[in-house]
Amino acid sequence: MNVSLCLFTADLRVHDNPVLRAALKGADQVVPLFVLDDGVGAAGFAVPNRRAFLADCLADLDAGLRQRGGRLVLRAGPVVDEVCSVVTRTGARRVHLAAGTSAYARRREERLRAALTAQGCALQVHDAVTTVLPPGAQVPYGRDHFAVFTPYFRRWQDTPVRDVVAAPRAVPVPASVAEEAGSVPLPVRAEVAEVSPGLAPGGERYGRGRCATWLRGSLAGYADQGAELAADATSRLSPHLHFGTLSPLELVHRARESGGPGAEAFVRQLAWRDFHHQVLAARPDAARADYRPRHDHWRHDEREAQAWRDGRTGYPVVDAAMRQLRYEGWLPGRARMLVASFLTKTLYLDWRIGARHFLDLLVDGDVANNQLNWQWMAGTGTDTRPNRVLNPVTQAKRHDPHGDYVRRWLPELAGLRAPAIHHPWTLPPSERARYDYPDPLVELSEGLERFHRARATP
Repeated sequence: MNVSLCLFTADLRVHDNPVLRAALKGADQVVPLFVLDDGVGAAGFAVPNRRAFLADCLADLDAGLRQRGGRLVLRAGPVVDEVCSVVTRTGARRVHLAAGTSAYARRREERLRAALTAQGCALQVHDAVTTVLPPGAQVPYGRDHFAVFTPYFRRWQDTPVRDVVAAPRAVPVPASVAEEAGSVPLPVRAEVAEVSPGLAPGGERYGRGRCATWLRGSLAGYADQGAELAADATSRLSPHLHFGTLSPLELVHRARESGGPGAEAFVRQLAWRDFHHQVLAARPDAARADYRPRHDHWRHDEREAQAWRDGRTGYPVVDAAMRQLRYEGWLPGRARMLVASFLTKTLYLDWRIGARHFLDLLVDGDVANNQLNWQWMAGTGTDTRPNRVLNPVTQAKRHDPHGDYVRRWLPELAGLRAPAIHHPWTLPPSERARYDYPDPLVELSEGLERFHRARATP
């Protein structure tokens, strides 16, 4: 029997999975494998929310494979060692893998290729699995990536994409897979400690159900309501894109079939995701170093940083977002922008502090999108207006005009109505004293002046 190995990474699905489809097409039998990689834990990325969501995803992937006559083989340890071990035991002649973007994913691919070649096994890497277009598919003349989104998006829109790949009807696996030595049990979400109480379920079935419901409903109003905090009108599909339980390319196809301004706005967000991946692929150091240095001399104030993490800055819309992040392990895009602008420009604290906190809690914590969105807001990334500052009071009045979002996450201010709920420090002292809520860490005018002064200093 000709055996191939399908190594799942950030593509934990059976629908529109070119890696699984190619492995099945090129062999009589396939070994579906996922490795709980030691390297991910060592790098600090195996945090509770993502471990819990991953447990759901792996259980659901195993169930989907079993419905087709297969099963998921799960190993734990160094990924190269574990893959080579399974190749040896099963006699697999080829390993199929989705292309990655991060420096770690690229090193993993290089190490796998070298080790497998030594064993006489081929490695086949597939593009356009975790993104719509692979990084580098479109580049400006004389450069290795686009540094500005708008010209990238124009080219992205005009680039033909592959068709959606149907889910396989059958996944034949070697008989030895049922007793695969070295396999570990599937992780269980309930056994992961310190998970955010409101963390959403993971897995392909849940993701596809959520997607179908959203496409039928909120997509139509997404262009108008996507930034409205209380409306909760975003898709909430980012965790499924991060783990690959949904295909970004399939989402583009389905959104374009729906049509309308909402679909266009949603597709634009998927293009932003691809944009960040192509930036990181070309500049892997942007995960930790300024993409465009501004010669910042960041302040160091752990008390203020902790107040920001705890949602006790004195600015209700910022604090509401930080409480939602801790409770759900997720935030809508507008809220992410608000809290990032506040940390980096109003408090003038290093963007890496915020990026690390987000990666500690976000279920969709993705190196490309998280780090480069933080850099965009800090003005060290690809934003063509690097010194723009989002005023949290103005933003709150615009995107939470009735105060419903703030009341949802700050019960101590539930008795206040808009617009006072967005600036409770202006209440008469006798009324202000009734609310157990801190005064602002800094006056907005003071923070703005400090930031502009710092950016003007060489």
